[in-house]
Amino acid sequence: MKKILITGSNGLLGQKLVDVLSQETNVSLIATARGENRLPNKEGFTYETMDITNREMVNRVVDKYEPDVIIHTAAMTNVDQCETEKENCWDQNVHSVEYLIEAAERNHIFLLHLSTDFIFDGENGPYDENAVANPVSFYGWSKLAAEHLLMHSKIKWAIARTILVYGIAHDMSRSNIILWVKNSLENGKKINVVSDQWRTPTLAEDLAKGCILIAQKEVEGIFNISGKDLLNPFQMANMTADYFNLDKSLISEATAATFSQPAKRPLKTGFDLTKSREVLGYEPVSFQEGIAILESQLK
Repeated sequence: MKKILITGSNGLLGQKLVDVLSQETNVSLIATARGENRLPNKEGFTYETMDITNREMVNRVVDKYEPDVIIHTAAMTNVDQCETEKENCWDQNVHSVEYLIEAAERNHIFLLHLSTDFIFDGENGPYDENAVANPVSFYGWSKLAAEHLLMHSKIKWAIARTILVYGIAHDMSRSNIILWVKNSLENGKKINVVSDQWRTPTLAEDLAKGCILIAQKEVEGIFNISGKDLLNPFQMANMTADYFNLDKSLISEATAATFSQPAKRPLKTGFDLTKSREVLGYEPVSFQEGIAILESQLK
């Protein structure tokens, strides 16, 4: 019986992980998040309130359950908010990892940490796991700092880097590109979408699958866990419109410079998935298949 503790279980990835792991007969699952359990499914796991920025609470909960593995999904991921609320960002994205590493070291726990393509400057994408990081936003710097904490720790660790996660969750606080385009076009709303930023968008179910492969095998090191199609948002918007048979004339092409945002974005990221395929047996769906999966969930 492997005991797995998840942080951020109310979030999109957290919910997908709970959906899968709560069904596994060989897993004892502890789901944690700040505040109440917002998951519709209450079976197959134990829920504990845990604020990752509270060192005492982290120590208390981790010491109570002594999990074999922690999957750390909780983070402050709103890039512009991180730029304007730096202290809050550092608390959630860096100090939290310090506290989890302390608790993991004391209890001999394998820690899987979620990271991001925003640790790169976007000059040389797509990136493999050995690429040199150079963030262009405070969010990126906070996530890179957390990676360095793990790399210099004495614990067993893995980092799963991901890109532009999309999916449908219960009680969602944030939308995603597919739903945004679909809802906008259905309402006859004109939208401006950038064509000079490139990503490999990741279906939340694929990210959960990648994390579970790492957690089950407790494979150490850095892994790229993303989608496989290198696309810009303008292409994603057009593919979404095509799939749902919506009016593409409402979609206008724009450049990143058109939008004034507090945080700078890397222009071209994307991931090389060779290592994850070979070591983990990870294989994501295409973006087209991802849209179809979302449609089936909307029904």
